[in-house]
Amino acid sequence: MTVVEGTSVRETAVRTLRAALAATGQLVGGLGTAFQALGVLLMAAVAAVTAPAGVGLLLAPLVLRALHSLARRERERLARRGVDIVPPDPPPVRLRSALADPTTRRELGWLVRHGTLGLLLGLLGLLLPLCAVRDGTFPLWWRLVPEDATTTSIGVGTAHTWLDAVAALLLGVGWAAILLGLGPGMARLQAAPARRLLAAGPDTDLSLRVAELTATRAAALDAHATELRRIERSLHDGAQNRLVSVTVLLGAARRMAARDPAGADELLERAQSAAEQALAELRSVARGILPPVLADRGLAGALSGLAADCGVPCRVEADVPERCAAAVEATAYFVVAEALTNVAKHSGAGRASVTVRARGGRLRLLVEDDGRGGADEDGGSGLTGIRRRVAALDGTLRLTSSPGGPTALEVDLPCGG
Repeated sequence: MTVVEGTSVRETAVRTLRAALAATGQLVGGLGTAFQALGVLLMAAVAAVTAPAGVGLLLAPLVLRALHSLARRERERLARRGVDIVPPDPPPVRLRSALADPTTRRELGWLVRHGTLGLLLGLLGLLLPLCAVRDGTFPLWWRLVPEDATTTSIGVGTAHTWLDAVAALLLGVGWAAILLGLGPGMARLQAAPARRLLAAGPDTDLSLRVAELTATRAAALDAHATELRRIERSLHDGAQNRLVSVTVLLGAARRMAARDPAGADELLERAQSAAEQALAELRSVARGILPPVLADRGLAGALSGLAADCGVPCRVEADVPERCAAAVEATAYFVVAEALTNVAKHSGAGRASVTVRARGGRLRLLVEDDGRGGADEDGGSGLTGIRRRVAALDGTLRLTSSPGGPTALEVDLPCGG
C-alpha cells in the first residue's frame, strides 16, 4: 500500500509540474499576441478619434485587416495548444459592412480583453518563473552581489546574513507554488475570451461543417468496410486454407496409421506445421484489429516496438501523460506502422523519427525521415488509408514531402476518440 501511495503521489506531482509548464508556455505565447492586440487597440482608438477629420476613415481598413489577421493568428496559436476554435466566415474589411458585422464586433470585444487582461496574465506567466528562479537560487550567489543590493525580486529587503538569504529562498518557493497552483487557471482565463468571441457565432452558416462531417462519416464507413474486407481475405486466404489443409492431412494420417505408421507420422508433422502457420496468421489478423501491445505497454511502448522493428534507425520521443481512447491509440499505432513501412520501403532514408505528444485533449503525431521525398497519396503507398483512418476520428493529416526530401507526416487526433 505504501508503494502504491508513493507512486500515486509521484504521478500527481509529475502531472502538476507538466500542467504548470504547459500553462506557462501558453501564457507566454499569449503575451506575444497580447502586445499585438494592444497595438491594434491603440490604432483603433486613433482611428476613432481622428474619424471626424477624415484620417480615421483612411485608417479603418488597415485596422480591420490587422484585427482579422491577429484573430486568425490567435486561433492558430490556441489550436497548436489543443484549443479548437471553429473559425467564422471571413469578416468584411469595408468600414460600413464591418460596423454591422457580428464577427467583427466579437473580434473587437476579444481585442479589448486580450490587450488588457490577456497582457497582464501573459506578463505574470513570464515573470513568475523568472522570480521563482531568481529568489529560489538567491542563497547560492547572494554573497556576490553588492551589500546594498535588493534581496528579493519584488525590490524589498537587503541580505546581510544567511537568514535573509533563506527568506528570499522561501519567497521563491512561494512564487513556484503560485505558478503550480494557479498557472493552469490563468492560462484558461487568458484563452477564455478567444474561446467565446473568436469562434463561429450562432448566426454562422454551418452547412460547410455539416458537409465536412457527412464526408468524414462516409469515409469512416468506407474505411470500416475496407477493413472488414481485409480481415475476411486474410482469414479466407490464410488461416482457413491452413485449417482445411490440417483437416485433410489428419484424415489421411488416420487412414494410413494402421498400414504405414511412418507415412502417417510424416503427415501428422505436416498437419502440425500447417496448424502452427494457421495460428500465426490468426494472431497476425488479431493484431491487425487491435494490437494487444497497446493494452500491455501503452501507446509509447507500442511505438517504441514499431521503431525497433523498422528497417531504418528510428528514434521515438513520446510525451503521453494519460491514456487516450482505445480507438485513438489504435489509429495512432496504425498510422505510425504504415508510415514507417513506407519509410523502409520507398524513402531510401538513413534515419527516421516519431514524435507523439498529448496536450489539451489532442494527440499529435509527427513522423519524419531524411529520404528522397516525393511521397504521393496516389502512388499506392498507403497514405490514402492513413487519411481515411484519421478522418474517421475527425482528425487532420498534413504531408510535407518535396522532391529530394525530407518528408514529414503530421497527424492531429482528438484524445477522446
